[in-house]
Amino acid sequence: MLLVGLFLHAEDYMLPCLNKKLFGMECMGCGLQRAVALFFQGEFIAAFKMYPPIYPLGLLFLFFALNSFFKIKYSNKITILLTILTVGAIIGNYAYKMLTNQL
Repeated sequence: MLLVGLFLHAEDYMLPCLNKKLFGMECMGCGLQRAVALFFQGEFIAAFKMYPPIYPLGLLFLFFALNSFFKIKYSNKITILLTILTVGAIIGNYAYKMLTNQL
């Protein structure tokens, strides 16, 4: 119950982005903390709008957790596929943010 309460008030404990503070540019992970907080508050669409790669990243971590408890056939291939999907989503989101902010 304490863990759920911590996630509901996570805004009080969020770390600032050093990249944004030092260089004035967002990093590839900007928005992730707020998206996780929104996700645990049940705001799934708002979490996606805040940081679209949250769902591929969550799927990858869920697969890692399941794979550590159960032996999953073709787990290496699934891990590679999910990693490529996640990295592609992160890079695509970053490129989109940089292109829309520069124009």
